[in-house]
Amino acid sequence: MSPDEVIVSEEVAETTASDEAAVGDSVTDDNVLEQATSDVLDVPLRQALEALLLVVDEPVDTSILAAAVGRPVTEVGDELVRIVADLENSGTGWRLRSVGGGWRLYTAPTAAPVVERFLREGQQARLTQAALETLAVVAYRQPVSRARVSAVRGVNVDSVMRTLQTRGLVEETGHDPHTGATLYGTTSYFLERLGLGSLEELPPVADYLPDVDALDELLEEMTAGE
Repeated sequence: MSPDEVIVSEEVAETTASDEAAVGDSVTDDNVLEQATSDVLDVPLRQALEALLLVVDEPVDTSILAAAVGRPVTEVGDELVRIVADLENSGTGWRLRSVGGGWRLYTAPTAAPVVERFLREGQQARLTQAALETLAVVAYRQPVSRARVSAVRGVNVDSVMRTLQTRGLVEETGHDPHTGATLYGTTSYFLERLGLGSLEELPPVADYLPDVDALDELLEEMTAGE
């Protein structure tokens, strides 16, 4: 056998081995995917979707729901449409809506008077310090996403934002055109509770911040204590 024939034979052997390895990896990946979705597939599609929609805080895309339940996007989309119709026809207080490129559960419009009365008159407990701080960030930075509010406060504000929404002080105002994140702002009830005619009447934040010299002194004290 000539040297050229030996080289060709080695190349063929390497190619065959690579192909076999690729096939083996593919089979392994398929097995992993099947194993990962087997538990999810045991849950009825309608039940799985309703459970997910109940816990989401923002509209969720159909493809994300499909990945979560391990079903084709078209199948999940069709089921979501059926849920919309069933909720409309059953007279329940829930409604499923496609908003901002995703799906989310909302209260029925016909129940608005009861919900409004409960939120504005049935919740009289005072806001916590965390809620007041979060509300201030929303008031001065609106429209603002929850992620941005969390960044400003340095803590997760999901539960606090839900409380402020429940109190009727904060509401969704749209979506960020770049990230798609839900944006929030204060409500007319917020202005009413503070006795303001518009947001322009909010006091300037600068008036309540320490001056530069005070900040320098504070920084020096913190540095000296290290």
